Formats: sequence, structure tokens, C-alpha cells
Amino acid sequence: MLEAATLSPETSIAEPPRDPAAFEALVREIGRDGACEVRAVFWSETDARLRLFGDLALAQQRARIEREAHSLKSTARTFGYQRLAALALQLERNAAALDEAGYRKLLEAMAAAYAAAREQDG
Repeated sequence: MLEAATLSPETSIAEPPRDPAAFEALVREIGRDGACEVRAVFWSETDARLRLFGDLALAQQRARIEREAHSLKSTARTFGYQRLAALALQLERNAAALDEAGYRKLLEAMAAAYAAAREQDG
């Protein structure tokens, strides 16, 4: 198992919480109203997904955690949530080998990254 010290969510702190250019690119593609609507769905789904991660039993549900992390990584990138995407990638790549402490550390870092990005969204 990978221990908490093996992974370093701190390395993802170098990533900006949010890249506003990503949302503006989406606005150019589907319009401001559509982009705002899709972003609201992302927020709702991400709130639920972060709660789900906290409820999933790591030892029994590693494959699901990996799939959920993959989905979160992809959608976070779409909206420019760089730090959250980097942390979700760490979770996706390491779900099979994480220990409980490492898992909880990543979840805390993901929640903080998401909160910081939402704060920048205003």
C-alpha cells in the first residue's frame, strides 16, 4: 500500500486553483448561458462526488473510486479547475495502492482545491 507520505498533494498546490481562460473557451463554444448552466451542473455533481468519496470504503471500492476520480479529473479540466484536476489524477492513478491515510489526505486536498476554485469563481 502507498502510505500518505508517498503521495504529495502539496505538489498539486503549484497548480493554480482555477484557470479562467478555460471557462471563457467554453463560453466561446456554447455561449455564456450554456456555459453557466453546464458549470452549475458541474458544481452540483462535484459537491455530490466529493461527498461520495468520503462515504466509499477504500478497501472494497477502489475500482469505483478510480472511475469517479477519472470523471472528476476530466470535468475539472474542462472548467479550468487545475489543482482539483491534478489531485483527482493522483487519486485515479493511485486508488489501487493507497492506504486509508493517503486516501483521506487526498480527499482533504481535493475539497480544499475545489473550495479555492469556487471562491475564485465568485
